[in-house]
Parts: sequence; C-alpha cells; structure tokens
Amino acid sequence: MKPGIPKGTRDFNPIEIQKRRYIISKLQANFEKFCFSPLETPSFENLDTLTGKYGEEGDRLIFKILNNGDFLSEARKKMPDIEQWNSKNITASISEKALRYDLTVPFARYIAMNQGNISLPYKRYQIQPVWRADRPQKGRYREFYQCDADVVGSESLWYEVNFILLYDASFSDLKIPVEIHLNNRKLLAAIAEYASIEDQLIDFTVALDKLDKIGLDKVLNEMKEKGIAQTSLQKLIPIIELSGSFEDKITRLKEILTDIEVGQKGIEEMEFIYHSAKQIGLKSADLIFNLTLARGLEYYTGTIYEIKAKNISIGSIGGGGRYDNLTEIFGVKNISGVGISFGLDRIYLVMEELNLFPESAHKKKQILFFNFGEKESLQALKLIQELRGKNISCDLYPEKLKLQKQFTYAEKNAIPFVAFYGETEINSKTLSLKNIITGEQKTLPISELETFFS
Repeated sequence: MKPGIPKGTRDFNPIEIQKRRYIISKLQANFEKFCFSPLETPSFENLDTLTGKYGEEGDRLIFKILNNGDFLSEARKKMPDIEQWNSKNITASISEKALRYDLTVPFARYIAMNQGNISLPYKRYQIQPVWRADRPQKGRYREFYQCDADVVGSESLWYEVNFILLYDASFSDLKIPVEIHLNNRKLLAAIAEYASIEDQLIDFTVALDKLDKIGLDKVLNEMKEKGIAQTSLQKLIPIIELSGSFEDKITRLKEILTDIEVGQKGIEEMEFIYHSAKQIGLKSADLIFNLTLARGLEYYTGTIYEIKAKNISIGSIGGGGRYDNLTEIFGVKNISGVGISFGLDRIYLVMEELNLFPESAHKKKQILFFNFGEKESLQALKLIQELRGKNISCDLYPEKLKLQKQFTYAEKNAIPFVAFYGETEINSKTLSLKNIITGEQKTLPISELETFFS
C-alpha cells in the first residue's frame, strides 16, 4: 500500500509546528489582553446542529460522519421503499453527526445550552481545527485552524470598534501590513430593496462575495443565472462600482437609499464604527469601506469584516461580523453576537512569503549531549536532568557512535548546540559546548549554564 493523505490535509514538521505556535501565541496574547476567555467545543456536532446555518453552499461543504454499525440495514428499516433513496433522504438515516464547519455555530449551541451559567455579555476565544469539503488550492484546505473571538449578549457598536482594534493589534504584533475591509449587511439588504430583489438577497450576496475572485462580468452572469432581472442589474452596477473615500461613498449611499429605513440604519452604524476607530487611532492597519464585501454566510446581520494582507495575493486572512439571530435556532432569543476569525493557515503563508518569522520562532536553544560510553552517559544524564529542571532543553544521543554521525543527527534535527561531557569535563565540572550553526565552541563551568541559556 502506498502511503498518502487525503487532499486538502497536511502533515506538519517540527519547524512548521513551531512557526504555527508562534502565530497562535501572538493571537492568544491579544485575545487575553482584550479580556476574552478560552473555550473549546467537540470536533463533531449533531448534524442538525450544523445544517441550515450556513446557507445552501455552506451546507454542501459539511463533512458528514457515517453512523456506527450496519447503517445500511438501519436505513432500510426506516425507508423500506427503495424509490425513496436519494442523497437527501438517505443522509438522515445513515449520518447523525458531522465535523464542525466553523467555530461560530458550535459557540451559539454552547451559549444556548449554558445560558443559565454564563454572565452576559460573554466574551470567548477559541483556537481549534475545522473541516470543509472544499476544493483544495493555495491557502484553502479541507482541514484548517480557526482562531476566533466572539461576544454575545450586547448590541453595543463599541464591540465592533474593539474588534477593529484587536485585528490591528494582532497583525501589528505579527508585522503583517493589512487592510481591514468593512461593510454592513443592512446596506446590502437596502441595496437589494432598491433593486427590487429583496426575495433574492441570498443569491445577490453569494454572487457579490465572489467579486474579487471572478470579476464583475462573471458576478453579473451568476446573478442572471439565479434569475435576477436585467433592470435590477442596471440599478446594481453603479453601486457596485462606487469609488472614492469613505465620505464619498456614504454621501452617495445616503442619496440612493434615502427612503429605505434599513439602509439609513446601516449607514448610521458604519459612520459610528468608522469614525470611532479612526479617532482612537490604528497602529498600522488601513480601514477601508468595501461596499462589495458580502461574506457569504447567511447568519450575518450587521457589520461584516474581511482582512487582506498588503503586497500579496492570497485572499482574506480574517473575517467576521455581527449575527443577531443565531442562537434563536436553538430556542434562545434576543442574544445578539459579533465575532471575528483569524485564518491561521493563510497567515502562515503570508509570513513565509514576506519572510516575517523571527529566527526565535523556529530555533530553540536545545543541547544534544554526545555519547562517549556507558560511564560518561550516566554522568551526562545526571547533568541533563539537572538542566531540564532549570527549563533547558537537552537530550543524550542513545549510542556511542562516531562523532560525525552524532553531529549529523544534530544537524538534521536542527539542534543548535552539541555538548561534550567526557572524563575531562566531568572531573573539572565544566561542559564544552559547540554551536553547530556558527562553529563557535567554548567551555563553561556547570554553574554558568543556566545564565548562558537564559
């Protein structure tokens, strides 16, 4: 059997894991600075918890888990008429669970189950893998990590402002220059009303969300295929092509949407969030009003975010928005929420391409003690245990082989220091260390090792 892994998944070597942990550590530090508490939920949920929450396109990307045992026999009992057997009907009989598609819906389910035990507003962050049966490509995987922060239980727009500040602080710490794109689903609903396509809002936003990927002509063609009339498209095109500053776009929208209440509400929210963030001041991120930003997921109801790295074409590296009704599907009403997500895997690709990882992100001060024989190895392990107690990473090569073979092992495993602890060093209570990267070698008293590696 030839070994392999499923498309859209990856193995990670030690250096890659250390770099990923570096990103996570920066995000986690900022989550906690902004007073979010950690949460974890199961990798898989009940299927009915997930389906119907992401829209038709999202539901198609959910990985379903087959029931245990002879699931076909059970399906035949439930549907003895073979003519009833189609993919939709049979799924309910053979699959009751699914891998989570994102972290937001499981979070809403958690809130619904624990509403009596949490104090609102409730702020949580969550860093865990999710799974989507998507078409794999650069920066898009079937298994990937999301790093989310959400607040539920408040409609305050100050949370939207705080999420802009959180994005800015996190990407500043990672040294990634970014643009924070903003829009509001209320504006999109108002534009749909203006174009007389209120009943086709989802088709409109799903197509519009692809503008950066496929261009205006293909977006318009997709809208036509979904049944949006040419007269409506003629009204949409000038709005989609609006350009200029934030103020320019807002002024024009106020004129276009003057008689549409939801549109005026969306404009009011945008003005508050945009001007508040600008007055507080951002470290490095640029704030952009992107009227074509739609975010395809159906559960967003207000502000929506999308983060794009400058000077690199890779798609969004973060996104999120306001969702006012998500917990209602679990029987809990009147709990508004807003949240954002960081795309760990795409952030990693950006940092690799822009050479932003510091050397400390993947190089550790590890020591490999060379093996000089049984007597020396016993003494070496005593010292190794002492150093481990002082938080210094070290190990003993398992066999007494030629030094060149032991050197080669250290090089292949990216261990920067090798230690010579033979009879001379043991008697003098010293340790000879060689940096195999620089070639520098020195002998230190055992008592100075902790200082040297601090």
